Amino acid sequence: MKVIGVILARYASTRFPGKPLADICGRPMIWWVYNQSKGAKKVDALFVATDDKRIADVCDAYNIPYIMTGEHSTAPERLQEVSDKDRQ
Repeated sequence: MKVIGVILARYASTRFPGKPLADICGRPMIWWVYNQSKGAKKVDALFVATDDKRIADVCDAYNIPYIMTGEHSTAPERLQEVSDKDRQ
């Protein structure tokens, strides 16, 4: 069985807009999360799922694989879209 890790990254948070791009010691938060998550031993592939071009651009700049999704009101909806894309 293939295990895929998905980091859900949304720019339009109500509590902290732009959080995935927040600078932490000179790198965006999404870089830190991705690099820590890469250490998971049983994950075959790891992606960021986002609906925001700014986050996608940062992923491109840091060679972080990502999947563009549509806008969703909940994280499970975004995860479902990623799951559906992976089966295609």
